[in-house]
Parts: sequence; structure tokens; C-alpha cells
Amino acid sequence: MSDTKIFYADGENPKMIEAYKKAQETFKYFWRELSWEYRRIVPGLDVACVKLAFTEEIDGQIEVEHMWINDVNFDGENIYGILVNDPDVLTNVSNGDEIAIPVNQISDWLFASQGKTYGAFTIHAMRSEMSDDERAAHDEAWGLEFGDFNDIQIVFEQKEKPENLIEHPMSKNMKESLIEFLKNNPEEVNGQDDLGYTFLHREVIAGNQSSVEVILEHGADKNAITNSGKTALDFAKELKWDHLLPLLQ
Repeated sequence: MSDTKIFYADGENPKMIEAYKKAQETFKYFWRELSWEYRRIVPGLDVACVKLAFTEEIDGQIEVEHMWINDVNFDGENIYGILVNDPDVLTNVSNGDEIAIPVNQISDWLFASQGKTYGAFTIHAMRSEMSDDERAAHDEAWGLEFGDFNDIQIVFEQKEKPENLIEHPMSKNMKESLIEFLKNNPEEVNGQDDLGYTFLHREVIAGNQSSVEVILEHGADKNAITNSGKTALDFAKELKWDHLLPLLQ
């Protein structure tokens, strides 16, 4: 993902362009967290949204606006959600529209739990140029604790448990439940949805090693392809989930 084209406006702040790059490189951690959030009985996140670069040619010029979506979904190639901003210039999208945009147009992501934020690279780029009082007022307006703009966290307990950068704790904790589920529902191992995705595809996109191991142990077909021709290994390579490559090659 870090090799894909990033959209930005002419003369844009270099700090902001760097923030877009970091957001793209780390988006997979946002999706990993959200994929588990959708399975929780009790929600764990206060906020989960993605900023995307929307473009339109107006009077012979490509106009770019970076706007947020929520109700986010991701299939390894495209991001889906609901636009929650009013465009300033663009006329081809409106607040409330259902959005489907290629993953290379990510410019930021943010999730928050118990008031603490993760990601928010463009927000931190802006905060870095504020005074202490301005930062405090900004954070209060959001109702979130953004913390140190020089120390952006991307996963829970990143410093205390660096292993969380490799695998989400819930992937490990839910392993026995998944084994039981597949024992009782063997048809789920190689079932494909309308877009050709299998259980294996979805868990690889989310980077869940323990889940992937269990699915493979129950006979998942590594070579199954989506309607767009992608194997689970293709997604692991594209998203740079290096810890999954030995399982799939």
C-alpha cells in the first residue's frame, strides 16, 4: 500500500503529505481493529473513521478534498463507508453519500477507545503547529485525548505489549471459540460470498495469524480466488502482513 499513488493538492504542506503516507502504511491496523470491533458484543471503540482523498475535475483542474467517512468496511482493495463532511468545492459527492473508493486514496484514519486516540496522522500534523492552549482547545472540541503528536500510537498497549503489532490479542483469545465454530460449521471453511471471498481471505486481510492457522488446519483452500482473481496470499503481500506469508506460501 505504501507504494501506491497518494492524492494531494498542489503546494500542500509537506508535513501533511508525510501524514498521508504514514496513514496508508498503517491503515491495515485500523482495519484489523475494526474487524474485531464488528464481532464484539459490547462495543470497544468510541470513534472509527477514515479520511479519503476525493477528486473532481472542475474547470480543467483536478480539485482534491480530504474528507472523513464512517461505517467503514474494507475488502482488501476498496474502502466503503458513509461521507460525514460537507464538501467545500466538490460537487460529485455529498454528506451522507455511500462511498466506495480505492485503498490508495486513504489520507488518514482514526479510532479511539476510552477517550484515547490511535492514528490521526493529519490531525497530529495540524496539532504540531498549534500552541499548547490551542491544542488543549482542539482536543476538548473533539472530546478526545490525542496525546503527544511526536508519539502516535497505532494499536492498543503498543509500548507495554509490542507483540500487539504482530497480532491482535483477540485473534489469540478467540482461537478455541473458532475451533469449536468450525467443528460445528465445516461448510464455513471454504464457503465463498458473492464477491468470491472466503473466510481465509477475510482473516488474512485483517492480519489474524491464529485465525488463519485454525482455518488452514480445518482444510481451507489457499488457492481460492475472489471474483477479482485474488488469493489470500495476494492480500497478505499487498497489505504487508509479513507474519502470514510463511503460512500461505
